[in-house]
Amino acid sequence: MRLVLASLEGPHRDPAPPGVLALLSDLVWAHAATANGLEHVRATASDDGVDLYLFLRAVSDAAALDQARALLDGARASLRVHGYSTAALRR
Repeated sequence: MRLVLASLEGPHRDPAPPGVLALLSDLVWAHAATANGLEHVRATASDDGVDLYLFLRAVSDAAALDQARALLDGARASLRVHGYSTAALRR
């Protein structure tokens, strides 16, 4: 299992409104395909928006980054509806 950190830029409120972190996790799950290898998502508030910790089944770190990128590309429109966009992906 590999871990990829996806930083989302978006509206920041301290603290995040109730349900926002769960909503973003649900949006990622709703767009996950088997090929993405998603096992778990953890969303936490950050200074610039939200950090998504994506736990993925992948054969390498490079493959995990590609899978995370494909997953978030698929969820892009839904994330934008709620004011968020992907800022960075890191291992």
